[in-house]
Amino acid sequence: MAYVLAINPGSTSTKIGVFQGERSILSKTIRHTQEELSGYCDVVSQEAFRTEIIIKLIQEAEISLGEISGVIAIGGLIRPGNAGVYKVNDGMLQDLREARYNEHAANLGALIAHALSEKIGLSECYVADAITADELMPVARISGMPEITRLGRTHTLNQKSIARMCARDLGLQYEQANFVVAHLGGGISVAAHCQGRMVDTNSARGEGPFCIDRTGGLNAFTLAQMCYSGKYSKEQMLKKINGEGGVVAYLGTRDFREVINRRADKDQRASEIFDAMVYQISKEIAAMTIPLKGKIDAIVLTGGMANSTELTDAIREYVSYLGKVCVYPGEQELEALAGYLNEIQAGVFVSLEYEREE
Repeated sequence: MAYVLAINPGSTSTKIGVFQGERSILSKTIRHTQEELSGYCDVVSQEAFRTEIIIKLIQEAEISLGEISGVIAIGGLIRPGNAGVYKVNDGMLQDLREARYNEHAANLGALIAHALSEKIGLSECYVADAITADELMPVARISGMPEITRLGRTHTLNQKSIARMCARDLGLQYEQANFVVAHLGGGISVAAHCQGRMVDTNSARGEGPFCIDRTGGLNAFTLAQMCYSGKYSKEQMLKKINGEGGVVAYLGTRDFREVINRRADKDQRASEIFDAMVYQISKEIAAMTIPLKGKIDAIVLTGGMANSTELTDAIREYVSYLGKVCVYPGEQELEALAGYLNEIQAGVFVSLEYEREE
């Protein structure tokens, strides 16, 4: 049986997995130092650097590139549309190289997959469950300000993969089930999954609960006053919202484990911030039962912070009255990518065509 290669680039890491069917042959997180990345002017210029590292790692594992029958990566910031698997084409590559829908490390996914496919001699490659996947129902798009339309940008890949896993564990079909899924990681997204579609979600950048270094939703009136106070530049305000907000602004750390340890050592401020995060996450979970009209099969907690039973137990205490709470710590993104590609190669699943916005 041939191998499939799954790729998930992050800001300072690249995760890769080589699979034979459902069996993992190689799983590796490649760490990139700030020194290594400092020589690149933007994200997409790192394509060749990261591609060569992946090739070297595969060869060191004594896996022949010629044995790889397919390559798939996480979808980056591409034209908003349905979640699912898209065949990489020239239009998608152009959008990503131009950062048409903004810059993000995940934009490298399609670029690296394409470069590797060409080197291997494959005629096509794929991306799946783009961050910009948008399945919001029409009523969820209206923000209250006509100039701003709400979009479905979220942790699509992990949201979808864990929801499918939970459905299987409960003996349900994802396309017929209703879930509220909370991805608890560096960013926090809480989404309502209605019969296979994410019909509402907070954007992990500017909406929802605060998290490690993001403020989440804020009072818009007060925020506007700060922006025009003359005390802060545009860049400073954007950094306050995304990068220097949330836990790090209050406690000076981006390590959630340190928050837990300080709480255990009776640090009152750490306990206050932990409790506030739990409270905001729980409120968002309750809010996402509204799109489902209260008919939910489970509340699902996932992501790196879900490894903390202290956190998940505290959330459970708030939301268990709404329904069953299932916890899936970490993420299964590489496995999900490989599963998509296996289904495409088996003819079970059909990829979507990417169309550029004129």
